[in-house]
Amino acid sequence: MENHTVTYIISNISLPYYASVQEAFSVARKKLRAVGISAREGAFYVYRRSIDARRKSDIRFVYSVAAVSESIRTDAALLKAHGIGVDNYSPPGVLIGNTTVSDPVVVVGSGPAGLFAALMLAEQGFPVILIERGGSIRERKQAVSDFIATRRLDPSTNIQFGAGGAGTFSDGKLVTRINDSMSAYILHRLVELGAPKDILYQAKPHVGTDILSCVVENAIQRIEALGGKVMFHTRMLDYSDIGGTVHTVKTDNGEIKCSALILAIGHSARDTYSRLLERNMDIEAKDFSVGLRIEHLRDSIDRGLYGDLAGDPLLPPGEYNLSYNTKQRGVYTFCMCPGGEVVAAASELGGVVVNGMSYHARSGKNSNSAVCCSIFKSDYGNRPALAIEFQRSIERAAFCAAGSDYSAPIITVGDFMSGNCKTIPGTVTPTYMDGAGVRLVCPDEYLPSVVTSSIRNALADFDKKIPGFGDSEAVLTGPETRTSAPVRIKRDPNSKIAVGYTNLYPCGEGAGYAGGITSAAIDGIRCALSFMSLHKPK
Repeated sequence: MENHTVTYIISNISLPYYASVQEAFSVARKKLRAVGISAREGAFYVYRRSIDARRKSDIRFVYSVAAVSESIRTDAALLKAHGIGVDNYSPPGVLIGNTTVSDPVVVVGSGPAGLFAALMLAEQGFPVILIERGGSIRERKQAVSDFIATRRLDPSTNIQFGAGGAGTFSDGKLVTRINDSMSAYILHRLVELGAPKDILYQAKPHVGTDILSCVVENAIQRIEALGGKVMFHTRMLDYSDIGGTVHTVKTDNGEIKCSALILAIGHSARDTYSRLLERNMDIEAKDFSVGLRIEHLRDSIDRGLYGDLAGDPLLPPGEYNLSYNTKQRGVYTFCMCPGGEVVAAASELGGVVVNGMSYHARSGKNSNSAVCCSIFKSDYGNRPALAIEFQRSIERAAFCAAGSDYSAPIITVGDFMSGNCKTIPGTVTPTYMDGAGVRLVCPDEYLPSVVTSSIRNALADFDKKIPGFGDSEAVLTGPETRTSAPVRIKRDPNSKIAVGYTNLYPCGEGAGYAGGITSAAIDGIRCALSFMSLHKPK
């Protein structure tokens, strides 16, 4: 006889932060018994855990506990009344079509969207060629190190381009604002590929650059083990199509026949955007954000969030997510990196770009995040080419203002708020290029005035929410311009196929359909599933 089990989720178990996990399990067991459900010892595990630090004198962890049970209860109203739900997680269903394909699917870009699309296809037996303009993980690490040491930028292999895409050199944050059932699947796949198991239950899961690079390498090795081909240092130049059906992809390493083209190009592939615009592909401009990176001492942020309990080893490094709305536009923090550093994220000669990064331990002296201001289509002329030029003009202005050697412009918060630019950072040491690649520059020299004025107002507001956030000795480094793609490649919402084509799938952050590692990976998988629903491998 088949053994049926149900995984129940017992939510909203609030306990002091120092309480043990076993105490959470005990509460969950009592809630189950109250509705007549039994579960054996060892059947409980943490499903989700978040921190509630609203009252600094009583910081708590809020658990959702999963319990595997053979007791089947179908009274949904009763379960809900006791804060109990049922976990319906399952891997995505794969529907294989009828049209046989022998030529490979060419996937352009090895960021989360491209990597997961290629992996899904390879696991179902489809021939796949994944091309990436940048280098391998090892080559990327060397290129980043060389850039800091020599100030000579490699436009093909850098923090934006190479194995794993821009997310590889980040905090590896997996928080997503989309409500998609496939989010859990992505987390499970990442764990299979080497990510820490705690990402399965942390409310704000993160992997860290050091571990994420290993995850990416493992994914690439699996694609190759399944018969897929991964080509580094290979840039897509163009493609040939007849009546909207793509037949070949032209690269700087030759031409590749294909059964479909998946464009997972990332938000910084400006040359590819330009070529697609020349081909009159249906692309629209979109809103995005630009701003600065703010750095505080990690201990200062922890004190602002945890009060006197800051530094307790049972508490995680402090994280925040702040927003402020003016009457015209919003300012928000983005990509917060506890114990991290500000990194040199340029991918074009003659431009300065910053981003944030943390290792898994998040043990650095500083914490940082982007403080970004909304940019609307009306700000730059509502055309895709003008959106790209808007970002580029800021990066070039910052490059020139900071000495034209890829140094980043910095300013203390105190000087920024007062309109001066004379204070050399003291308490907070800038981390960009190990602190050696910075120069004092007022952001008004390279950012639009509407951005700087909005950020000034926001910093005053953020300081009320987190005491010390607006500390005069905190440091601002700029510019942050690559928060998201400035354009969207239009596609059918159901098939995911680009408008005017039969087998071209624009996906991920670069196509304008995702914002972060998890949502990009989901979008890549959905494009692969769409293709497979029509085709079968030879």
